Parts: sequence; structure tokens; C-alpha cells
Amino acid sequence: MSAGTPAATIAPRRLDAGAAGFDAALEALVSYDAAQDDSIDRAVADIIADVRGRGDAAVLEYTRRFDLLDLTQASSLELDRAETLQALERLPAVQRDALEAAAARIRSYHEHQKLQSWQIEEPDGTVLGQRVTPLDRVGLYVPGGKAAYPSSLLMNAVPARVAGVGELVMVVPTPRGQRNDMVLAAAAIAGVDRIFTIGGAQAVAALAYGTATVPRVDKIVGPGNAWVAAAKRRVFGFVGIDMIAGPSEIVVVCDGSVSPEWVAMDLFSQAEHDESAQAILITTDADFADRVADAIDVAIQTMPRRAIIAASLAARGALIVAHSREQACAIVNRIAPEHLELAVADPQLWLPLVRHAGAIFMGRYSSESLGDYCAGPNHVLPTAGTARFSSPLGVYDFQKRTSLINVSHRGAQTLGAIASVLAHGEGLPAHARSAELRLDRAVQGTGAAMAGSPDAGQGEQQ
Repeated sequence: MSAGTPAATIAPRRLDAGAAGFDAALEALVSYDAAQDDSIDRAVADIIADVRGRGDAAVLEYTRRFDLLDLTQASSLELDRAETLQALERLPAVQRDALEAAAARIRSYHEHQKLQSWQIEEPDGTVLGQRVTPLDRVGLYVPGGKAAYPSSLLMNAVPARVAGVGELVMVVPTPRGQRNDMVLAAAAIAGVDRIFTIGGAQAVAALAYGTATVPRVDKIVGPGNAWVAAAKRRVFGFVGIDMIAGPSEIVVVCDGSVSPEWVAMDLFSQAEHDESAQAILITTDADFADRVADAIDVAIQTMPRRAIIAASLAARGALIVAHSREQACAIVNRIAPEHLELAVADPQLWLPLVRHAGAIFMGRYSSESLGDYCAGPNHVLPTAGTARFSSPLGVYDFQKRTSLINVSHRGAQTLGAIASVLAHGEGLPAHARSAELRLDRAVQGTGAAMAGSPDAGQGEQQ
């Protein structure tokens, strides 16, 4: 796109929340077809099966094919930790300081998220509780080559470290052997234990099932392309994954009290990710929507990624005029955006009306870009409306909870009688008998009679 592109070709659509057909227009705007490419899925399935079958040999072959990195020994895929420390030393001081400051803020925020084990004792002496333990080993996928995101590495690795994960194993493709110093430096700062120069579906498969060289992990986190997303879908269940993320999204809610130039740039900050990203303004001031549209027309001409921004705004962007605070927030809740900016004079007044958003940026100075890098809260957020039921990545994603049940003698009398009735009612006599045997007085059949269950042995298919 040239600097002289007419404004009409880059302006996002205008919608009025009070107009007929608005509901259908909004539904069409926010719907996103996340269906995976069948050809990619089939190819990924073959790669995963090959890595499971041939291990390191398959990983080396795909690394030669896709990353043009010809290695004969699988051991050559692993980087020595000293290389990450050297990368950290090579960085200009300003970049090193920024990474360290961001990591410190991310760590400080996530320290507050740690779940704690607990126990309660009932009057009869029965003790119930929950034990919280970290995962043993986590795999961290980090994009390489053209896409290098040290910020995402920190957002994934630091919470895992705070959770107490035993070992962090990172995979990062290095096309033609190219390595990104900021990514390696971030790995050093975050305390990544092992790094392998592999990527794509083969890296996900290696982490999920293990090879002679790459250790099997318990959970795989981190962003990737369509091949990585398809591979994570395939291995989910055998290992845990963080999420399957869709395109980036931002909704800016503004009452007209913030500079339209600021709002335009905030919309650009997500639209520049890719053509499928979504950037929406909701305002209660129709004149302000006009001013933002004008600001978009002017500012886009100066953006290096203006072609991507223009395509995103044309396909999935919108300027929506709402007619009350309540109506604006109702639209937000329908969208359930990944990022929400409450760029209003009194964000605390609006906050109680918002139920669904991955992260909420409150006030005129809280630009979403600060959250991407260094505010502290995690930038791995639910997309495509999944903020209705999902949460940001956090320490809790790297911890697991185990129930503790220590039934006293007195407790067994009460619980055993209840369990007997319910088990007979479900036609599971062995369950009932197991509970009954611990009763002081045998009451065999009592539970069955009370539950009115069929005779033991008839059974029932669940």
C-alpha cells in the first residue's frame, strides 16, 4: 500500500448499536472460523507418528527439510547454557536492562498467584484437604526465524519458575542456524534449563513423546504457527497444553476523554499482528468516532506495517457507537475480547459492568502495549470469545491439585452409610460393600433396600 492510499479503503466499518440489524452485524463481525487446515492437520499427524516411531532420526530429518539445518548428531540440537549467558552479555545494555526489568515485574506479579495446600479437620476427626504441587517438567515452544518474541518467552517461563516447575525445556527453530540473541538472553534470565534448536510439529511431538535426546514433558506452552497449533491439538490429552490461540484482539471503550490519536494507535497495536487480527472501538460519543476515523487515516500513512493494519481493519475492524455505558459494556461482554481498554474518565465506574475479557486496561495511560511487555500480568490470554470461560496463563497452569482424604473411624460410620445407599442406588454393589465393611455393625443389604436398587449382579452399563 502506498502512502497515497485513499482513506475509504482503510477505514473500519461504522456500526450503530441502536440501528436495526446491529445484532446480526456484530455477530458477523466477531465470528471467526478457527477451523484448521485439513492438509496441515494430515501432514502434522504424519510428522507426529514419524517422530514417535523414529525419534531423533525423524527430528533431524525434519530439521534439515524445514529449517535447512543439516546436523548429523541429535546431540548437536541442544544448546549449552553458556551460549545463553553469552547472548545476554552480547546484548546492548538498554536491551538487557529492559528484559531484566520486564522479567522482574512479571515475577513479582505472578508471585501473588501461587496456590497453597490446605487441610481442614471435621468434628469427627476426618481430615480433608488439597495438596498443591508443581509440574515436574514443562516444554516451552518459542518461535524462531522471522518471528522472535522474547517477551512471550518471559511470559511463559517466569510463571512456571514461580510455580516451582522442576525443569524447563525450550524448543526454538533456528533456520539456517540463525539464533536470536534476545530470545537466548531471555532464556538465561528466566532460568530455562535446556534448549533444543528444533521447531514445528516435530518439536511438539518430541516434547510430547520424548526421544533419546529430547526429554518428554508434562505440559507444552508457548505460541506457534498453524503447524504448531495443529500439533498441540494432536498431542493434547497425552500431555497438557496451554491453549490454542486465535488472532489477536483489542476492544477500546472510550467516552471521548482520551486523544483520538492515542486510540487509533492502540487499535493499530493489535491490527499490525496480522490480517486476521481484530481491533474495535466502542464509544458513547458519535463525534469522537469520527475523530478516531480521521486519526486512523492520518496515522496509518506513517506505519511500516500499514498494509497489514489496513487489511485487518477492513476485514475485522469496527467503530461502534453505543448509547449508554450499560449498552457499551453489554457489547463488550458479547465479544469477550482478549484485550479490553477502558479508556474512560472513571474506569472504576465501568468495571462492574464488564464480565468477560482476558485482560482489562483501565484509564487513559494503560495502553495494551504495556501489558504485552512489562506491566506484569501475563499476556497469554484467551481469544475468540473464550474469555467467557477461560483465564490468562498463570502460575496455576503449572501447578496441579491433589485431593487429600483421611477418614476417621467415626467419619467412616457416617460416610459409609451414605456411600452404601448411593452405591446400591447406582447398581454398584462392590462399592457399597467396600464402605459397609468399615462400619461397626454390618448392615449388608440395608443400603440396597433403602436405595431400591436392583439385585447385585444385574448391574448397569454406565
